[in-house]
Amino acid sequence: MSQKPVIVAFSLVLVLLASGTAHGALKRCFQCRSRGDLGSCKDQFTFNATTAQQEQGVEAIPCASGWCGKVIEGTGSYKQDDYGMATQRMCLQRGPSDGEERCAYTIWNHSKVYMCFCQGDLCNSASQSQIKFLTLGASLLLSAKRILSL
Repeated sequence: MSQKPVIVAFSLVLVLLASGTAHGALKRCFQCRSRGDLGSCKDQFTFNATTAQQEQGVEAIPCASGWCGKVIEGTGSYKQDDYGMATQRMCLQRGPSDGEERCAYTIWNHSKVYMCFCQGDLCNSASQSQIKFLTLGASLLLSAKRILSL
């Protein structure tokens, strides 16, 4: 019996897991708030679910809606001085009405802010790295080519 179908099926499962489409129903979001240089919520946000547990003020919380957000306040006149800038990451009660992930300027709590909406497990971290998906995809293609040529 050939092992090719088993290896191909296993590869597809790995791709689904890496892309986030096979995650369970429980989605989590990072929750934190920082102002200026105080706190760990601002960008360069380098935490994952494990390292966030060890950082005071940063949590990975369950999110029933599956929609996470990141809000940056004070980007107007404070742009050159980070003191007035605040970054907050949170779970949203619901996503945008069109269901599209995006970042844009909007009015939130009577202030103009830069807000990002995303759907997925811990998606409100810093920008997600596409490199790991490219590396995984290239590895799978090379493996599939080698397996099929056996």
